[in-house]
Amino acid sequence: MKIAIVQHRPVYFDLEASLAKAEKLMVEAVQESADIIAFGETYFTGYPAWLDHCPNIALWNHGPTKQVFQQMYENGFDANGPAMAKMKELAAAHQVYLLFGANEVIAKGAGNGTIFNSLFIIDPKGELLLHHRKLMPTYTEKLLYGLGDGHGLKTVETPEGKIGALICWEHWMPLTRQSLHLEGEQLHFALWPAVNEAHQLASRHYAFEGRCFVVAVGQIMQASDIPSVLELPTHLAEKPETYLMNGGSCVIGPDGQFILPPQLETEDIYYCDLPNLKNTIQEKLNLDTAGHYNRPDIFSFEIDKRRQL
Repeated sequence: MKIAIVQHRPVYFDLEASLAKAEKLMVEAVQESADIIAFGETYFTGYPAWLDHCPNIALWNHGPTKQVFQQMYENGFDANGPAMAKMKELAAAHQVYLLFGANEVIAKGAGNGTIFNSLFIIDPKGELLLHHRKLMPTYTEKLLYGLGDGHGLKTVETPEGKIGALICWEHWMPLTRQSLHLEGEQLHFALWPAVNEAHQLASRHYAFEGRCFVVAVGQIMQASDIPSVLELPTHLAEKPETYLMNGGSCVIGPDGQFILPPQLETEDIYYCDLPNLKNTIQEKLNLDTAGHYNRPDIFSFEIDKRRQL
């Protein structure tokens, strides 16, 4: 199985242009014989890293924040809309799995103003296999995103093995991790704004704990990408080339060791050939948190997988 990790920025707040760019990058990856093409957290149409850098963002009724929120919404990704239809069409046309994050909206233009931090997996037939909404927006993200639900806490079956994915700080939620371990996950995608040292640690821990391969997808964003309506702090205004998200995409084996080390401060597509996913069973000889290293006689665990909205 050949993985293609797209470490390219989108066209911020421009859904149509981002789709066009994604299509071009997909074609490039397909030409390299990729089986799965992965885009980062909220690739459509950009992670709001400005939340952590621009002053006055959280002031009540702050005009610039409201304007940017509307831009995010108007360029949001509707799971039942034309953008999803396009991604399904591309997956089927190129016979690849597509995995991507998005600022998801529901029935855009119909009055619902909630945005979700979501991820999707589409199969080579153009069928949507997984639709997961991040359970808990992280810190400043709570200003923008609604709460997700357990509907997407599952793996998807492929001929190569079971694939699952989580978003960002969900990797520090022990029961969320366990929900996918119990699904027998063999290949996991970890979507991050950037895979910094702490995120590398979480991704490596996930691989070791779950005895699975982990593909950690990071992104690129520089200060010059911040929406112009927002005020820049002096140090960023003077150095617009400063990286706010510096990539760091990497691939980790079930032993917690890097197969592809973190790739920093570059826009590119990174490729990694994985061995037979089903051989991950070997790694469960000494640790299986969903099997012989679990104690269901002591711990009970239930998951509400109903879609909430």
